[in-house]
Amino acid sequence: MSTALSDTPPIPAIDLAPFLDGDPSGKRAVAEAVADACREIGFLVIAGHGIPQATIDRAVERCLVFYDLPQATKDRWHPTGAARQRGYHAFATRGLAYTLGDDTPPDLRETVFLGPIDDHRAHYAHIPEAATAYAPNTIPTEPEGLDHALVAIYRAYERLAADLMRVFAVALDLPEDYFAPLIDRHFSILSAHHYPALTEPPKPGQLRTGAHTDFGAMTILAMTDATGGLEARTRGGSWAPVRPGRGELVVNLGDMMERWTNDRWVSTLHRVSNPPDLRDAMSRRLSIGYFMHPNFDAEIRCIPSCLAPGETPRHPTISAGEHIRMKIEKSHDGAD
Repeated sequence: MSTALSDTPPIPAIDLAPFLDGDPSGKRAVAEAVADACREIGFLVIAGHGIPQATIDRAVERCLVFYDLPQATKDRWHPTGAARQRGYHAFATRGLAYTLGDDTPPDLRETVFLGPIDDHRAHYAHIPEAATAYAPNTIPTEPEGLDHALVAIYRAYERLAADLMRVFAVALDLPEDYFAPLIDRHFSILSAHHYPALTEPPKPGQLRTGAHTDFGAMTILAMTDATGGLEARTRGGSWAPVRPGRGELVVNLGDMMERWTNDRWVSTLHRVSNPPDLRDAMSRRLSIGYFMHPNFDAEIRCIPSCLAPGETPRHPTISAGEHIRMKIEKSHDGAD
């Protein structure tokens, strides 16, 4: 299913199966469709991605049970110390619009965050700044099975992200394995965002998630269907809803990929709007996203195929870790 935008072409719905099946002509066709989407809107809806629906459904169901637990129980998994991108963060305690310099109230959501499952701390012991990126996880163990469900969907997203980076490489006229050595020790973040039905009116300018662009290379997102959902900013400046069908996922580019491609591909502004009826029980919403952050020391420099003869890179080279650190500092102890 595609989502129609009011003043741009529809967000493309792309079946990845021909690429993942390995057929050369299928690979090229998928890569070209992805390249078009990344240049025009930076959003796409994907099918044929290989993640079993049961993996997504189990994670959603266990998360919803967790968010119904008493506040004191949930708070047991709030992180301390350096692990600020881990564990549970209570309702309206963080805000992503801060990353754009907007002084707006916190977002109307609560979240469980996971970082990398594999432990790369020894590899990055010589880089003290990497400690937070590879901090141990704080994964809730209530209800039973939540921890296993979250790890399972993290691993599924991890595999899909590696596949998408292969698609991106071909789409950018690069060797298919171009990004592989840059993501084998990634510090990607999984977020399970819960947007409950509201019990009181929001403050002026307060949204479920304030307008922002994502920090890393790309985002993969599964979501439940509810009023007051994801919206993307169109070229004409309006907000259009993004609603994938069952079995489909949303992919959007982050600031890092825009920088990597010398601004040829776009990281699009998006938000999660408030429901029209604040107390509508059907407005309860859950999204589980995966924010692909490459290796902490990966260099984000202009990709050669994105530099025309005589053109100079628009951005200086920076490490992935430094890029994410600067973004997070703007979000008032937040994470994408």
